[in-house]
Amino acid sequence: MLTRITFVKVRRIPAENINEDLQWLGNALGLFSLRDRDSSCFRVFIMLVRLTKKKEGITSDDIAQRLNLSRGTVIHHLTRLMEAGIVIRDHNGYILREQNLQRLIHDLRREMEDFFSELDRVAQEIDQKLN
Repeated sequence: MLTRITFVKVRRIPAENINEDLQWLGNALGLFSLRDRDSSCFRVFIMLVRLTKKKEGITSDDIAQRLNLSRGTVIHHLTRLMEAGIVIRDHNGYILREQNLQRLIHDLRREMEDFFSELDRVAQEIDQKLN
């Protein structure tokens, strides 16, 4: 399984509202690009966060309709969010892979620690072969 996670160290300014906190979190996880001028990926992300809290999945067609976006745009963003390990496809549509953001971050951390352990092991094997 391919998971592509990009971390971006972004200075956090204490936010007045939850959308600013969600924007910071998504930016820090590298989810939103500068090309996303209409914040469509951010809007898809927020919708999924809110629906996951209610334990509801949603189809790409429903997201497109609710956000007034093309289905192609929604599919593009959902694909990126799935590649980042944030979103999964469920029998009811798309959902965040965890029911809350803290669990999601803990899962990502665990996966990254496992990955770095594997990198360390392989680097050690390579060093032994080179010596």
